[in-house]
Amino acid sequence: MHQSRKSPVIYKIFSWYITYIIKRDFSAYTFNAIDTDRNEAILLFSNHFSWWDGFLMFQLNKAVFKKKFNVLVTSEDYAKHWFLKYLGAFAADTRGKDVVETLNYAGHLLNDPDNLVLMFPQGKSCSSYVSSIGFEKGVMQVMNSSKKKFQIVFAVTLSDYFGRRKPEMTTYVEKWEAEEYMSLQLLKSEYNKHYNRALKSQNSKE
Repeated sequence: MHQSRKSPVIYKIFSWYITYIIKRDFSAYTFNAIDTDRNEAILLFSNHFSWWDGFLMFQLNKAVFKKKFNVLVTSEDYAKHWFLKYLGAFAADTRGKDVVETLNYAGHLLNDPDNLVLMFPQGKSCSSYVSSIGFEKGVMQVMNSSKKKFQIVFAVTLSDYFGRRKPEMTTYVEKWEAEEYMSLQLLKSEYNKHYNRALKSQNSKE
């Protein structure tokens, strides 16, 4: 398994750089703040349609949740973008047993209330025009390998130009109170309800 690495200097540099490029490349990046429990970790689910998604969630965490950022990425992205490992990224390096080990590792991260774990449930980048967001089975492996003392937060990021030269990015955030008997289908259904509400809110903008 490819784990994240610690380097306060590299982290600080790229944390500043992410803020800089978001301001440079977008007309605006907006999001809504929500109340969360500081004494529980956060499992953050986000749609994945662009190269920017992880950086935007990093920025969201820095502004709203203020927890240690961790994100499950593909082995290809981990190898291609060397700096991701210093921003909390981890990945499986092989298939089979190593994938299970990586998912269990993500679950164990949720036992620490200081952590936030970002997952893209689709498993890969998809078009922003999909009608619903799919959830891979590994999501349940992560949750079941934890002590189940964490919060679930849904994030949906959408982009529009609204007549501007640069796009505006908006992240719609919602905390979901998990039910006692969790299933992948229920989780997918509840996330997509939030996804559809976000689309309606986006379409109502001028």
